Amino acid sequence: MHRRLLAPIALAIAFFSAPAAAQAPAAPAPATPPYATTKIADNVYVFRAGGYQAMFVVTPEGVIATDPIGYASKEAPAQYLAEIRKVTPAPVKYVIYSHHHYDHVAGGKPFKDAGAIFVAHRNAHRRLAALQSPDVVMPDMIVEDSGSTILLGGTRIDLLWLGNNHSDNTLVMLLPRERIIFTVDWLPIQGLLYRDVADGYIPEWFAGLDRVLAMDWDRMIPGHPGPGGRLGTKDDVRAFKEYMVDVSNAAKQLASERKCLNDEAMRAIRLPKYESWSGYGPYLLGNLERFCEYWGRGI
Repeated sequence: MHRRLLAPIALAIAFFSAPAAAQAPAAPAPATPPYATTKIADNVYVFRAGGYQAMFVVTPEGVIATDPIGYASKEAPAQYLAEIRKVTPAPVKYVIYSHHHYDHVAGGKPFKDAGAIFVAHRNAHRRLAALQSPDVVMPDMIVEDSGSTILLGGTRIDLLWLGNNHSDNTLVMLLPRERIIFTVDWLPIQGLLYRDVADGYIPEWFAGLDRVLAMDWDRMIPGHPGPGGRLGTKDDVRAFKEYMVDVSNAAKQLASERKCLNDEAMRAIRLPKYESWSGYGPYLLGNLERFCEYWGRGI
């Protein structure tokens, strides 16, 4: 039995030349498989396609899946559905969008053809309706700001909107019994934000960080794999909040000196504490630019 508490409406290896014929070339390191499924709880799985991840939850009455992640590859959504079929023959009842950005939600047609109901925050529905991408299935049900819950086969998932952050429609999905959350893009694990943090809302982001820290959970499934593919913890969220504070303070100082959006001044900023984080080299300047837009221009 399941209960819907959602308002109807409508993710040539080059070898070094051998110095002598007798020297055999070293064997190449094994390539990382393009797709993988990992069981992390009795009924909770992570599907990875390249650098993207989605969660699916198996119940006796059907499957609750998240983002189709069709931007990972054209084949990823069908492979995702095939991986679910390896675990259970039960139908996919729901597909929940983490937010409206195409790199996570494109490619849902195989799930829709299989009869799934698509779910998203009301702002995601509004944005997708305006954009009308042929690669994105429109949501059938919406979640209001107050949040909602899906109950299916004895499993509960709370769909929580914690305010604006990486978008104005990000949902955090909480499995209370399993003490797991799934959330995408706005809480990277030891990583910087992508480029100039397009569609990023400052300072509401900080309030959302505090809200997720106040929630009752132990493990976080991110939309992109963390270091070594591990799951996140509250310590990772705290560390990311420290990064956000540090980059914000650096931008605020530049703004006070009227140097914000001066490329030379921004490139001179270094945050060595985070040099080992993914994206530090290519993305620090863009992250700083977003905060400079806020502190220097009020945007």
